[in-house]
Amino acid sequence: PLLNYHRAGRLRGQAGSGRLFLISALITIVAAALLVVIDQSIKLWATVNLAPVGSMPLIPGVVELRYYLNDGAAFSILQGKQTFLILFTGAALLVVAWYLLFKKPAKKLEYIGWLFVLGGGIGNLVDRVMNGEVVDYINLLFMNFAVFNFADILVCTGIGLLLLGLVLDEVSARRKKQEEAAPSAADLPESTVGHTGQRRQGRSPLDRNSSNFYSHLAVC
Repeated sequence: PLLNYHRAGRLRGQAGSGRLFLISALITIVAAALLVVIDQSIKLWATVNLAPVGSMPLIPGVVELRYYLNDGAAFSILQGKQTFLILFTGAALLVVAWYLLFKKPAKKLEYIGWLFVLGGGIGNLVDRVMNGEVVDYINLLFMNFAVFNFADILVCTGIGLLLLGLVLDEVSARRKKQEEAAPSAADLPESTVGHTGQRRQGRSPLDRNSSNFYSHLAVC
């Protein structure tokens, strides 16, 4: 009976872990799908409403909405390399999805960063597979920059969050190392530590000579 009890406990633990994994995977899939739906919805709106007019102001002198078909990667790099981009992006996104689902990052900042990269990458990959081009529509007027879209923003934001997480981890590790290297009362020699755990002040040579002088007087 005792063996059966322990076996039942292990089975319940495995079932609980399986449920947690399914819930976590479902949240990740739904969140990534939601980002893709938002991206594709904006691109559909741009194709229906923006393509006929070409462009329209959003913030005068700062940002405009301009319909542009990009056959390259983010910010119009690697133009005309659709086959390479589809294969490379697809393989990279499979690795990111596997990492999020099966090796879920413990830190929220890293998790959100990879989730943004996954959602944005899938959004642009859908365009490349379906149309051979990516719909871009955000044009900055105050600087010479490529036209981009919501998916590009997701990917860049995700990479920025990952880099921020690395910096914060490095700062935390250095701070912990400094705290461990700092001396404590337990590390001090016994001769310099009193019963209260505080360091005693050493006596100067003059004080020691005075004590010896008075001790000699006492003996005399």
